[in-house]
Amino acid sequence: MTMKAARLEASSTMALRTVDKPVAGPGEILVKVLAAGICGSDRHMFKGEYPTAIPVTLGHEFSGRVEAVGAGINRFSGGELVTIDPNIACGTCSACRNARPNLCERLTAIGVTRDGGFAEYAAVPEAQAFLLPSDLDPVHGAFSEPLACCLHAIDKANIRTGESVAILGGGVIGLLMVQLAKLEGAGRIILITRQASRRETALELGATHAFDPSVTDTVAEVKALTNGGVDVTIECAGVPETFQTGLKMTRRGGAFVLFGVAPAGMEVAVTPFDLLVSEVDLRPAYLNPFTHERAAALVSSGVLQLDKLVTRTIGLEDVASVVGSAPERGEIKVIVKP
Repeated sequence: MTMKAARLEASSTMALRTVDKPVAGPGEILVKVLAAGICGSDRHMFKGEYPTAIPVTLGHEFSGRVEAVGAGINRFSGGELVTIDPNIACGTCSACRNARPNLCERLTAIGVTRDGGFAEYAAVPEAQAFLLPSDLDPVHGAFSEPLACCLHAIDKANIRTGESVAILGGGVIGLLMVQLAKLEGAGRIILITRQASRRETALELGATHAFDPSVTDTVAEVKALTNGGVDVTIECAGVPETFQTGLKMTRRGGAFVLFGVAPAGMEVAVTPFDLLVSEVDLRPAYLNPFTHERAAALVSSGVLQLDKLVTRTIGLEDVASVVGSAPERGEIKVIVKP
């Protein structure tokens, strides 16, 4: 049997293809994909800015129903709605033995180094699947993966009740961070992004302030609001400007969480002396170690506003054009429904 899949065939070359429908091998389940999110990392992979296997079916944010199970499966029997953690750690390297699976020396990932969710079906290891309520909107389930990564960053941020938080970048990640910071009890939540529609959405989701960096001296504004700088800055854009301005608006002794995915090889000018005398605590947050199950539970709880983050729904036939293009103005999250 065959199916449709959006395949990355070379750098900057992606196409919808008819391929063999996967089969669930031993220890695997076959998932009928119901919803998959397009991530900024997919665009980086398309342009060759993020390491991936080629050819490969992209799509690492997805949910679907279990259609079949392979030998040795006992957690699923078929029909369950699941969300997939794409990151597969080896379990034996030094990082894995030290409970740092996101730093695994032999890390592989569904939708990155093995076929993923921009397809009608995907075969995945049973251990990567997490149960969702059967009546949950699969679109909400597809938010579990980006939310899991955000939870790791929020854990790193260690926001205390009443603290001030600046979030740089108003895409889906920034807007999820706004909601998570609010749940953590942050006092002031400041979202910085150029697009007016995203600033409006941020205020609806719990931000106390939202600034346009193209018309406002955000460093001066933030310092004035917070008596010298925010307690926590979360960088979600992955560009030099936000890294530099984010450091400047963080108070002395505050925390700077580096989360935005920058193109591999990008360099940013910083002043070591300023970091030294301010003791800003740099905290990179990469992937989702032990947070995917928490993300699935949070999505299932209904406490997050996710529908506000979906700006467009497309079919598999449109994936290549969307991934190969810059985000449209106002775009937050594009969902693929195979």
